[in-house]
Amino acid sequence: MKNYFDLTGQVALVTGCSSGLGVQMAKALANQGCNIVALARRQNRIEEVCAEIEKTYGVQALPVRCDITDTEMVKEAVKAAMDKFGRIDILINNAGTGAVAPAQDITDEQFANEMNIDLFGTFRVAREVVNQAMLPAKYGRIINIASMYGLVGNNAAPCAPYHAAKGGVVNLTRSLASEWGKDGITVNCICPGYFWTELTADTLDTDWFATYAKGAIPVARYGKEGELDTTALYLASPASGYVNGSIIPVDGGYTCI
Repeated sequence: MKNYFDLTGQVALVTGCSSGLGVQMAKALANQGCNIVALARRQNRIEEVCAEIEKTYGVQALPVRCDITDTEMVKEAVKAAMDKFGRIDILINNAGTGAVAPAQDITDEQFANEMNIDLFGTFRVAREVVNQAMLPAKYGRIINIASMYGLVGNNAAPCAPYHAAKGGVVNLTRSLASEWGKDGITVNCICPGYFWTELTADTLDTDWFATYAKGAIPVARYGKEGELDTTALYLASPASGYVNGSIIPVDGGYTCI
């Protein structure tokens, strides 16, 4: 029997891998035999994550401190991964932030910061991984994490810079997929709905938002831990080589109505 999601011996670089969805997806890949390179700014957190992954899943995990707004740090982080493993088969561009405020109150600095992290940061890491690892290997699976808010607006939590940046990630995905597909590199995008993370907990745990979400989401609940993992595994699989430039909402149906 064939295991379509077997990633034994492969290497995945995951940004924003100190908490939340990044850690969950890293663990899902590790569960399939994939070695992990965990990137984030908090060194102590990624060291803890990597120690847990190695102990639980028996794979290798490398913590690399990296600020994805710093091009030189990104270059050095990817080089560290290549020095350790000699390959990067999978990239999950997960690092991001979110400024919540009425559009008329958003400052230039807030808007620029959102773009620099969520959009330009995604591009910086993809560019470097492709140059150092994937183009030479003529193989790669790039998974960009956008948001359902990259597909629609919302009237519950105003965050125009986040919408703009994540919408940019959606179309950046299409552009990179069209360029790199011929080189054996697929580029796809996951658009998560409401999942609990350190960034979202303060909002999701309020009664008013829970009431709003129950009416706005067809399945009438937030996403549970692990419900993003299978989509990441699907896109990371060598068997998914004809899936390229796809934008996949994992949002309980929020964007279908």
